[in-house]
Amino acid sequence: MMVNQVQKVAVLGAGSMGHQISMLCALGGYETYLQDINEKALDKAKSTLDGRMKDWVKKSKLTEDEKNQAFSNLQLTTDLETAVAEADLVIEAVVEKLDVKRKVFSKLDILAPKHAVLATNSSTIANSKIADVTSRPDKVINMHFFFPPLVMDCVEVVKSNQTSNETAQLAMDFCESIGKTGVLLEKEIYGFIANRLLFALSKEAMYLYENGYADFKDIDLIAKKALSHPLGPFELADLSGIDVGYYANLQLYEETGDPRDKPAKSIEEKVKQGHLGRKTGKGWYDYSEEAVVK
Repeated sequence: MMVNQVQKVAVLGAGSMGHQISMLCALGGYETYLQDINEKALDKAKSTLDGRMKDWVKKSKLTEDEKNQAFSNLQLTTDLETAVAEADLVIEAVVEKLDVKRKVFSKLDILAPKHAVLATNSSTIANSKIADVTSRPDKVINMHFFFPPLVMDCVEVVKSNQTSNETAQLAMDFCESIGKTGVLLEKEIYGFIANRLLFALSKEAMYLYENGYADFKDIDLIAKKALSHPLGPFELADLSGIDVGYYANLQLYEETGDPRDKPAKSIEEKVKQGHLGRKTGKGWYDYSEEAVVK
């Protein structure tokens, strides 16, 4: 299958990543289903996207007609079968837990058409860890969008040794069709490229903080002022979701068994407290007096 044969797309998970990915697909002219098991998550996604697209119209990033066409391309549902029954491409964006993703892909293999490409938006988990629950490992691939997808340009497209060249090319061409830059990784590695670089930075930042070398705010300040990073590592964790990094570290630790890959104690405490960053109003920083960033 080539990208010009892709007409219908399903995005699974209406969270911070999925709802924006679905709008990218709808803006790209694809008939798109956004599916989530939680009706409230879909309602929130619809409201958030409506506000974001109205803002884009005000800023002349989009015309009123383009906005209306995108929303006419987008359908929301809690029913997985409805979402994927006629999909040519499925993009999974559920929680970053391997067992959950494997269950989802097992269902997808039954419910989605046999020609459909099944992509995971996982930020760390290689698709070969998931593909074996399907009868189509050649059609399984990583398409890792970055947060927030409506703004960030890059998509890491990652092949396993079973992913076909045709599937990889389709994913790359699809990225281009929705205005994103796909970067192809021919070989899998946990965390891919961007997150492995970020893991190294975050790990060192946590070491410096937990051992009392500097306050987290000062570490962020140095990263911005000395290294010209737009956000410090603690600010970035708040933006991405502290729980996302936590589960990524847990998965890495399960793979390596190396205690050094365990989530930092401070991160574990934040997750237990429910202080996950901007999306909950509090993480490393307090956002309770600000509008929560969508």
